[in-house]
Amino acid sequence: MNYNFLQNKNILITGGTGSLGRELVREIIKHDPKVVRVFDVDETEQFEFHHELKGHENKIRFLLGDVRDRERLIHATEDIDIIFHTAALKHVMACEYNPFEAVKTNILGIQNVIDAAISNNVEKIIFTSSDKAVNPSNTMGATKLLAERLMTAANYYKGKRKCTFSSVRFGNVMGSRGSVIPLFRQQIKAGGPVTITDREMSRFMMSMSQAVDLVFKSAELAQGGEVFIFKMLTVNIMDLAEVLIEELTPQYGYKAEDIEVKIIGTIPGEKMYEELMTEDEATRSLEREDMFIIAPLIMEGLSKYDGAAYDATSVQSKDYVSKDVTPISKDEIRAILKEDRLI
Repeated sequence: MNYNFLQNKNILITGGTGSLGRELVREIIKHDPKVVRVFDVDETEQFEFHHELKGHENKIRFLLGDVRDRERLIHATEDIDIIFHTAALKHVMACEYNPFEAVKTNILGIQNVIDAAISNNVEKIIFTSSDKAVNPSNTMGATKLLAERLMTAANYYKGKRKCTFSSVRFGNVMGSRGSVIPLFRQQIKAGGPVTITDREMSRFMMSMSQAVDLVFKSAELAQGGEVFIFKMLTVNIMDLAEVLIEELTPQYGYKAEDIEVKIIGTIPGEKMYEELMTEDEATRSLEREDMFIIAPLIMEGLSKYDGAAYDATSVQSKDYVSKDVTPISKDEIRAILKEDRLI
């Protein structure tokens, strides 16, 4: 992909050593930025990533810091043109058992990012949200929803500053540390059992390359206040587990029939299916071949907003609830996993 808007820009990535953060850094340095600041609280991950990026020292700056620390973020965003905000607490159960910590990082943290961006007149700020923000049934989803609303609202009170704040919603990113694939791999390596919530559970899934593409496309299109959502494939979790068992057991000295699949039921806050947007959001959204675009709920104060600029129509399809979409086949799952080198 050719993203010329990254050229000669000063870019900050929060959560820059996470799964998505790393891929964003790797892709951005291909497009000749002026500098990429990798902002993260994990010093070990920063140390390891620093060694991976040998040869790019003139472009990369590693900044140790927490999004909970407003003053640190204000210093980190000096002279920055674009912020990709990926830092968050993302694990459903961790947030469920530690809701106050989720609030500190996912809500107060994003307010700190917004304040720092406004203080330094940052040009574009893209927040990576989750489909769990739609009709949230758990703490993590609720914090992501409020974070989206904070991002949209920032466009109303930025004053005369040039800042543009927008969000992207992800499904499950295949192979990321928060996805089910590393868990299934670990369980298969140990000889089983592979634990499944329910045979009928479905999820929207995307590859890491698609996730990076969504972030960059959204940054190019963003006018302020929108939520961008890629159209994603629907995967039955049981099918995914069976493909991984078939492909990985020979690597670990087992036969596929040796691995038990154990149905464990839903964990607190877990849904049987996922949604990309609500019915209400769909009434004010646009649809392109590759994505949905949710317009801001309040248009007052966004006088420059131009819906025609997206090359989109009003929403025509219903492909935004995973239980209403036919899941891809096991052969299609296998092909995607091989293409992304996950098996």
